[in-house]
Amino acid sequence: FAHNTGEGGLSPYHLENGGDIIWQIGTAYFGCRTKDGQFCPDTFKIDAQREQVKMIEIKLSQGAKPGHGGVLPGIKNTEEIAKIRHVKPHVDVLSPPSHSAFTNPTEMLKLIQQLRLLSGGKPIGFKLCVGKKEEFIDICKAMITTGIKPDFITVDGGEGGTGAAPVEFTNSIGMPLREGLVFVHDTLVGYDLKEEIKIIASGKIFSGFHMIRAKALGADLCNSARAMLLSLGCIQARECNINTCPTGIATQNKSLSKGLVVNEKAQRVANFHEETIQSFLEMIAAAGLSSHDKIERKHVNRRVGMHSIAKYNEIFPEIEKGVYLK
Repeated sequence: FAHNTGEGGLSPYHLENGGDIIWQIGTAYFGCRTKDGQFCPDTFKIDAQREQVKMIEIKLSQGAKPGHGGVLPGIKNTEEIAKIRHVKPHVDVLSPPSHSAFTNPTEMLKLIQQLRLLSGGKPIGFKLCVGKKEEFIDICKAMITTGIKPDFITVDGGEGGTGAAPVEFTNSIGMPLREGLVFVHDTLVGYDLKEEIKIIASGKIFSGFHMIRAKALGADLCNSARAMLLSLGCIQARECNINTCPTGIATQNKSLSKGLVVNEKAQRVANFHEETIQSFLEMIAAAGLSSHDKIERKHVNRRVGMHSIAKYNEIFPEIEKGVYLK
């Protein structure tokens, strides 16, 4: 069980219980930024070398709103949050749609190399929702040219969501997880890069079967955000960004946040996580497999017509290792 911070910065609350933390760095560089919003290597180094921080993830885009920035409203930007994010309190704070620390694949890979050195050699990767296939192919080609590779890539499905995303972006922009995951996996295999890079899948992963499906399509690990929110008591009121979340999860309003009883909800999250993993393992055993690493595309069927089904290896034929290098 690891906890991704999201792009809001690394807070004392992430660190106080000694959990395994994945620090996400977004376009606003919260927690590691200069006064004018640029990436700051010095402040990054301090937090990146903390023992609890196990990996660092550069967020290129997210499935809920790929290619779209974000706004932290001043009403939610308290003194405490401003201190964590290294911004001025009580004013609106913008997250740009794109990064200022790099402008092309080669520059991004050089940033990955820099973060790896600054963090003391910790795993560095990036998260994206696939859009134009040729852009990811360009990243793979840059890996080969520079010799710099990320340790992991998080593939976020276009069906991913957040209450702070425009509805049109949530419903219509970005490649769905299954197709995006297959594309990223097969492209890495085709360029003979997969053995050095782990793939993390995210996007409406709720159940043990969802994890099996993601594993079959090429994932090494799975993220779950929405399911964890629901286990906390989220009712999907979609008021995350206006400080009026009725369940107290996404608000700094004390009259609302007191409804979130941490000790009670923490146990529910732990129970959900444990039972989901157990279901995942039981289905692996039911399939006659000895390990999750044995899951292949041929193990999953999908209905493709009123009277027909097909295995995933028929729908998504696997490709030869290194075929794109020939």
